[in-house]
Amino acid sequence: MNLLVLFGFFLMMEGVAWGAHRFLMHGPLWFLHRSHHQPVERAGFFERNDFFFVIFALPGIILILTGIGNSLDWKFYAGLGIALYGLCYFLVHDVFIHQRFQWLKRTDNVYFQAIRRAHKVHHKRLEKEGGESFGMLLVSWRYFKKY
Repeated sequence: MNLLVLFGFFLMMEGVAWGAHRFLMHGPLWFLHRSHHQPVERAGFFERNDFFFVIFALPGIILILTGIGNSLDWKFYAGLGIALYGLCYFLVHDVFIHQRFQWLKRTDNVYFQAIRRAHKVHHKRLEKEGGESFGMLLVSWRYFKKY
């Protein structure tokens, strides 16, 4: 049951990330996310968009800490699922796609190439309106085709 909670929250986070990206980051929180789409908004290694890491980490941290206090109840595993999604998001988005760290540079994996294509299409838009491909791990089948 604990693994079901962990994987359930991991999968749920893809929907949360999509919704937050689509309706908050490209909506009222654009003033933070804009730094990710417009290079002139960046100053150094970090960008204002990185603040979302803290926003998304807090629920997982709170659930893990409260779950530990209750002998590793469901909250611990829910928080762990959120944290694992955050780790995957970091590795896929910041490391693999944007190469903020020089790891995972090349791949012939069709799935990772589709993720990279979808994100590239998302970044074609420099403004908050008119974007597409707001998710991270689940991408449309059309991005699996080679251009």
